[in-house]
Order: sequence, then C-alpha cells, then structure tokens
Amino acid sequence: MEWIQSINNAIEYMEAHLLEDIHAEDVAGHVHISSFHFQRAFNLLTGMTIGEYMRKRKLSLAGEELTKEGAKVIDVAIKYGYESPESFSKAFFRFHKITPNQIKKGKELKSFNKLVVRIVMEGGSVMDYRIEKMEGFQLLVYSRMFTEESRREGIPAFWEEYYRQEIYKKAPGYLGVCAQEEMGAKEFLYGIGCDAEDVNEVPEGFEVLSIPAYTWAIFKCVGAMPDAIQNMWDRIYREWLPGANYELISDYDIENYLPGDNTAADYVSEIWIPVKERTNVQAH
Repeated sequence: MEWIQSINNAIEYMEAHLLEDIHAEDVAGHVHISSFHFQRAFNLLTGMTIGEYMRKRKLSLAGEELTKEGAKVIDVAIKYGYESPESFSKAFFRFHKITPNQIKKGKELKSFNKLVVRIVMEGGSVMDYRIEKMEGFQLLVYSRMFTEESRREGIPAFWEEYYRQEIYKKAPGYLGVCAQEEMGAKEFLYGIGCDAEDVNEVPEGFEVLSIPAYTWAIFKCVGAMPDAIQNMWDRIYREWLPGANYELISDYDIENYLPGDNTAADYVSEIWIPVKERTNVQAH
C-alpha cells in the first residue's frame, strides 16, 4: 500500500501549502514520484486533477473565513491567491453558487473537506496480465504535447484528428505512446503511430522514439473503446499497483490497439507499462 500512502502524504503536503503558489510538479517531487504517474494516479483515485482539488479546498476555506466578523472580500481573495476581488468572486460563485457578499445574508455555503485516499478490498475479479522482458525497439509516432489538465479532452480529439485528416495513410495508427518528461516538467509527449519497421521511411511530421530495454507489465483489456482501456487504467492504480511486487518506471507507456472492431464488447487492446521489482517488498 506504499503507493496509497504516498498519495496521502502528498495531500498532507498540499494542505500545508494551500496558501503558497505550488503546482503538481512540486507535490509529486515531495513524495518522489514522477509528475506524470502522480497526476494520473491522483486523477484516477479521486476523480479530479490536483489543480481542481486545491482550487476547491481554497474556495471552501475562503467561504468559512468570510463568515467571520469583519472579514473583507479583498483580503480573503488575496490570501487565497486571487489577483482581484472580481476574479475571486467569479470562482467563488462557480463553486458556492452564491456571491461572497451573499454570505452575510445567511446563504448556505458548500464545504469541500480534505481528502483521505483508501483502497477498499471488495469481491475479487481477475486482471489478465503478463510480465515480459524485451530488448529495446523503435516506434514511429505523430506527436503532440499535453498537460494533465488537457489530456482528458485533448488526446481523444487528437486521435479523431489523426483519422479525419487521413494522417493514418502515412503510417498506421494502432499505438498510443506517452513519453514522460523529466521530473518537474509540466507537459508530456503523446504520440500516435506504429512500429518503426512498419514503414520504409519516416513521413513528414513524424518522429522515431527509441524505447529502451525494459521489463513490461502488459495488461489485457476486453471491451469497447474508450471505456475498456480507461477502466483498466483505473484498475491498475486502484487494484494492481498497491499490492504488486513491482513499481512503475517513469519513462514510456504504451496502449496497443489490436485489429478488430473497437466498438465490440469482445474487442481486445493492451496497456504496456515498464516496471521493476520492488526492492523493499516484505515477505508475508
């Protein structure tokens, strides 16, 4: 459960620094997890991004402060990182559904409490995966940079663009590749493409990624896209990772979309994640 403890430690860090200008990269660095994996895990486990969590916590606490005698909107706005009372009031209304000035009239506030992440062990279900050691290989991708905030809508739109603009005619698009950037980076590269050996030369707009030799955890996903692969990502972080004898390597991960009807209930795809054995696994 070390992964879950790290997430909770990160939440404690965020709570202690809510009034400071910190970002996801700072939080991930505090618990020594790559920003990419940390942001993905946090989003899957909580249903929100780190930015959303901190914003909701600040607005919740700001609402409490404004109920105190003599509290001024401008002072509270500045305290919680807003540049003007106007920008604070807009954010405050989106969250609380009332304006700051309506608090004195007895209007109800919304409360958003500190999170505690726990894993609840329920009825067991099988996760079909294999561990496979591979030599290095090369992938050909058409790529774009994304942030954790933009990935949810941006990556599906990127796939739609790949086929709408017929980019697939230059190289088949059956792989989705995340290339994690260095610690502290705010963006990551996401590429659509294929094995570099599938084409004779690199088409315009494409690049070749050299994937190092790794041990891979390869998870089988069964079901229509995109739900099947999104659900498997969720299960990897909720079910597999907390109890596995492996830890993630911060480098590339790959989604492999196999031939077939990807809207069918029996469609098969795969998630590939580079891993290494834990060095501090305790015997049970």
